[in-house]
Amino acid sequence: MSDPESAILSALSAEEGSTIADTYAFAASHNFDHNQIVGVSKSLEGDAYVTLKELSTQFFVLQKEANDISTNGSQEVRVLNALVKAGDAGLSIPALQQEVGKDISKIGMGNCLKNKWAKKDKASGNLIAIVSEAKDDVREQLAALQAANGDPKALDDKAVQALKRRKLISLVTRKSYTVSRGPDYKPKRVKKAADLTKEMLDSGSYKTTTFKEYNFQTLGESVGGGYLHPLLKVRAEFRKILMQMGFEEMPTSKWVESSFWNFDSLFQPQSHPARDAHDTFFIKEPAATVSVPEDYYERVKTMHESGGSGSIGYRYDFKREEAFKNLLRTHTTAISSQMLYKLANQEGGFQPARYFSIDRVFRNETMDATHLCEFHQVEGLVADYDLSLGDLIGTIETFFKKIGITKLRFKPAFNPYTEPSMEIFGYHPDLKKWTEIGNSGMFRPEMLAPMGLPENVRVIAWGLSLERPTMIKYRIDNIRNLFGHKVDLAMTRNAPICRFEGGEEEEKQQQ
Repeated sequence: MSDPESAILSALSAEEGSTIADTYAFAASHNFDHNQIVGVSKSLEGDAYVTLKELSTQFFVLQKEANDISTNGSQEVRVLNALVKAGDAGLSIPALQQEVGKDISKIGMGNCLKNKWAKKDKASGNLIAIVSEAKDDVREQLAALQAANGDPKALDDKAVQALKRRKLISLVTRKSYTVSRGPDYKPKRVKKAADLTKEMLDSGSYKTTTFKEYNFQTLGESVGGGYLHPLLKVRAEFRKILMQMGFEEMPTSKWVESSFWNFDSLFQPQSHPARDAHDTFFIKEPAATVSVPEDYYERVKTMHESGGSGSIGYRYDFKREEAFKNLLRTHTTAISSQMLYKLANQEGGFQPARYFSIDRVFRNETMDATHLCEFHQVEGLVADYDLSLGDLIGTIETFFKKIGITKLRFKPAFNPYTEPSMEIFGYHPDLKKWTEIGNSGMFRPEMLAPMGLPENVRVIAWGLSLERPTMIKYRIDNIRNLFGHKVDLAMTRNAPICRFEGGEEEEKQQQ
């Protein structure tokens, strides 16, 4: 059996005026699916090999009930036959239902009474036949329709309407085509090239190749715009809030840091467990940084080994090779320490400042529904004269109130580079419980003194992850559905904008 395209082109090749009168009949005669013939014909029309003229054919098809009538007779005739068989006594309705079936009895009994083929005896309630036989018009009409392949002209309008009222037939419109030769007809289609390729130019085959025509007027396919990830939406809102509070954003684009800036400058001892390979990603190449400020390095080393500013230090041998190890930063506080060092040593001396950062950090953790090896940290700090713990609590309360969290609690905690230190807990109105949302503290004098900051300068700081408030905001219970290769792109496309309600209205809602 040839393919549909060859069959169509072959049928048109007999003579110049050859046509395919009806694709439906053509498909049936060649054992092809009609939809397949139509698809190929439209493809050939696109290349001007053929021209198509649409045909519309209407015909009736018999429903399931009509097919049963064609085989066994109409319901009214079958009821009449049962009544005639029962004799003069007739049949009660239950007996009739048992004889012919409930559905047939229901339809046939009504039509028998309507046609006056039967009557209902008042005394017994039985149905009794009036005539001994009747012509089955319905069966004959359906047979005539079948013989004419459903042609509506096979029956008069009255008969058609009667069959339609009984839902025995339905009108179907079939679309087909007349196929004729087109202006570029050939017995075999030569596929046109869509693009000019390097191979064509090299071989020279482009000179004899037939190319598709270009439509320079058509519009290109619409290009969908990019969509902000929910994390970026929350990040933008946090960034706007912190800038409204007078904070300046720190440059955090450098993910690789030396252990000196990530740990040592924060007065974190070189034996601290966080500096182990089980918790930190160390860089193999280049494994060590090139340089750090030497004078500052010596002051940090002295503070670790022997102390200062009222501290006795850690009393160990500070190792240069350990300080120079490169790693993926474990917190953005590595940038905070660099900004504070620059602030202490800038031209004109120290000036009070407020800094914040929102960027990615990396930790060698076991991944689960709430932990990843990389996440985003939000950090803010204020450097000014004679700051106190009250200033820290007030600043934290102001920030969290602006993101809609007005109920806060603070719990004493330990951090290597802050003292005092506090964990921040907020009341979650959906979960109806207190949950940890951040950490905070005042940077230790052992960290600030080597930088060269004045003695009465204090630095307050706090931090939280970006993922946790984003998961709460967008009702996401697994962090891997928010960040990473398993994220559903449709979620990114459909996520609503992020807007945090702060102030009295949000406070009333939580109360």
